[in-house]
Amino acid sequence: MTEMLPDLETDLSGLSVEDWQAGLDRIGEEHGYYERLGPGHAALFIDAGPRLMVSFETRDQIRRRPGARPRAFEMAARMGWSILALISDGPGWFRAPRVWGYVDRLVDEGFFEDFERVLFFGHHETGYAAAAYSVASPGARVLALRPVATLDPEIAGWDRRHLAARRLDFNSRYGYAPDMVEAAERVTVIYDPHHAADAVHAALFRRANVARLRAAHAGSRLETILDQTGALASLLELAMEDRLDRAAFARIWRARRDNALYLRGLLRLLEQANQPGRAARLCRHGLTTAEARHFASKLGDRSAARRQSPGPVSRAG
Repeated sequence: MTEMLPDLETDLSGLSVEDWQAGLDRIGEEHGYYERLGPGHAALFIDAGPRLMVSFETRDQIRRRPGARPRAFEMAARMGWSILALISDGPGWFRAPRVWGYVDRLVDEGFFEDFERVLFFGHHETGYAAAAYSVASPGARVLALRPVATLDPEIAGWDRRHLAARRLDFNSRYGYAPDMVEAAERVTVIYDPHHAADAVHAALFRRANVARLRAAHAGSRLETILDQTGALASLLELAMEDRLDRAAFARIWRARRDNALYLRGLLRLLEQANQPGRAARLCRHGLTTAEARHFASKLGDRSAARRQSPGPVSRAG
């Protein structure tokens, strides 16, 4: 397998969609392959080492990342992993016959058996895909952030967030994600227990090989917070090594305390819950972060509001 992958540092940002895809094609041609899977999906394989990370990402997610490169490139460069990036051009949820046909072909060819260890990864809709397609590699590991279990209206009719996706087929091949993880060695689901819809989906993953880890008050910003704190690469490494347990996650998740995005979200929750004392303490802590000016302004606003509020009216005669 390839020892060095200099092309993984290629900057693909700022390109048109066509040129960006051509850039991935060039990288794939040199180190593996890039294959279109019908009009809405693609697969990029990079042959780099005996361990494989299978990531599911949307085109827009990738193009917003530094260098417009798939997330798995970072792990290939950092850990020497091979990568298989399944890419969706839009909100297709990887629910297309060409996608499951491609995965079927990999199974028939014994592709996953060539690697000593395999990790499937995704976030929310791509977390659904990571869990659902993990059945193709028995004994694999799965790390899914805020995964959706299914959008079949018969099961998840209560979830009103992705109404257009309900027309997709979530009942054919690789359909119901909580069942598809049965053959995995370890499945780690990370979610916010206070985010109602995410918590219900997470609860549907109930097999004995599933560990559900709580990231309270992260909400839909979970992946971004983990990215900004530099925690996600560590989580992926631990998941691959079977060392991602509650204690390990708790240590890593502490980094959120200095993350402005997390603190902003928590401050909004405290304000909505009318907890001025806790909100003020959070703002004072926020003064130590990169967004000290924002939290100083919030503290100033709270002090001004207290000064302007009328005091108790004396009824003494």
